[in-house]
Amino acid sequence: MNLIKDTEEYLKDSPENLWFKRKLYGWGWTPVRWQGWAVVGAYVLLMMLFSLTIDENSSNKEVFFTLIIPGILLTFTMIRICYKKGEKPKWQWGPIKDE
Repeated sequence: MNLIKDTEEYLKDSPENLWFKRKLYGWGWTPVRWQGWAVVGAYVLLMMLFSLTIDENSSNKEVFFTLIIPGILLTFTMIRICYKKGEKPKWQWGPIKDE
């Protein structure tokens, strides 16, 4: 499929040794180096660990302080790392065509 081939070629080209490249379709980043994958893995793992602190007997205050606030801080940190170690994000719909 052409979409998969285009994506593979796009992600392989990282001359600036960036951890994240802008997404080929849409807005945001995708990891392209092991450091980027490690950051994404740590984010997912920490979010899962914070979610395990909540059960059906948790009060609203407990949910707020043990899941919501840490989740916001982790997400903010993840976005900062992506901005610092990745390309500038922009809306993109497929590979840029050379004219």
